[in-house]
Amino acid sequence: MTDQKTIDAYSSRVAAYLSIPLPPEQIESRMAFAEAVGEGHVLDLGSGPGSDSAFFLREGLTVRALDATPAFVQHARENGVDAHLGTFDDVTEMAEYDGVYASFSLLHAPRKDFPRHLAAIHQALKPGGVFFLGLKLGTGEHRDDLDRYYTYFSQTEIEEALAATGFTIDRITTGMGRGLAGSYDGFILVLAHA
Repeated sequence: MTDQKTIDAYSSRVAAYLSIPLPPEQIESRMAFAEAVGEGHVLDLGSGPGSDSAFFLREGLTVRALDATPAFVQHARENGVDAHLGTFDDVTEMAEYDGVYASFSLLHAPRKDFPRHLAAIHQALKPGGVFFLGLKLGTGEHRDDLDRYYTYFSQTEIEEALAATGFTIDRITTGMGRGLAGSYDGFILVLAHA
């Protein structure tokens, strides 16, 4: 994610972002991801201020966090997370991770780049590695009330994109949640493996 307006929106709202409660579906799916990985090394892709990374560390996983927002990376580092400044294009590893966790991050990438990012994630996972993907459901690409850039997908589009990349979907959960901009949006949480 390299959209400066989106990065700026997050940079000025770290505390507000941290105060948003996770929906029950997301809490349960995050735990399911940790349990599916079991032990090993995970990439928290688009890690935000590192809350999920910190959770995975408490669950005994080793974590590398990657985010494009400097304020998020700084906050994560201050809280003991191995956080790095970078974009989705910095995922270049080969069979490095036991799991990749992309929670509401890839929705900031242009639609045309989505297949390329999924392919890079698949390549970065060890065979059988676990992939978590959280996205907002909808159509089109547009900016929200905070001027953040979003790409929305239907469940069918997501299922087809994952299958085309070589992922096997293990489970799908949908729900509704309130985000940083205050709107309530439908979301999808996918657990898959390479």
